Amino acid sequence: MITTRLTKYLEQFITTERLELFHMLINQRTRYITVVLEDIYQSQNASAVLRTADCFGIQDVHIIENKNKYQINPDVALGASKWLNIVKYNKQENNTLEAISHLKEKGYRIVATTPHTQDISLENFDLTKGKTALFFGTELKGLSNEMIDNADEFLKIPMFGFTESFNISASAAIILHHLTTSLRKTEINWQLSDNEKEEILLGWLKKTIKKSSLLIDDFLSKKNNF
Repeated sequence: MITTRLTKYLEQFITTERLELFHMLINQRTRYITVVLEDIYQSQNASAVLRTADCFGIQDVHIIENKNKYQINPDVALGASKWLNIVKYNKQENNTLEAISHLKEKGYRIVATTPHTQDISLENFDLTKGKTALFFGTELKGLSNEMIDNADEFLKIPMFGFTESFNISASAAIILHHLTTSLRKTEINWQLSDNEKEEILLGWLKKTIKKSSLLIDDFLSKKNNF
């Protein structure tokens, strides 16, 4: 397979330590849980979610841009977006339903992280029911009515103070820490497939190696690599 051969070719241009780190981390990545950010406008908190997702091994972050364009704050994200697959939905006036439809086709449960009359407390959330897409909304308005109306489940963080909610970055950190820790203790097949690992690893190499495009062109120009 050409992707495998290309990956092996590029691996020689990074240090052994870096390569070992890549292989260790790729085995900890997951798509069993994914994060969806709906119309976030505060770049600091939104970027903190990317950093959190990377830290807990979440590979994909889906970004819905309706009224607000998603902005990454490099001082907060600290390069996290470099290691993630970011999927944006911004072709229509309202892109929420498109994102939900896409994730449902991929087999995800649509989970709204918001206080609701039928919500499930974080410690009682059942990961064995299937892949989970966690939706987070804006700081002031929360998730849209379209998202709420099409959610399969509602997830809340237990709170015991006067403040009604956490900000989005704190909420994502608490939820992802609990769920990814719990996930790794189960017998669920939460890891990436071999093909997914290969694809992501190749992407990491491309982003890490200087002038990787020139190396790839050189590799592809040699017929015996096909």
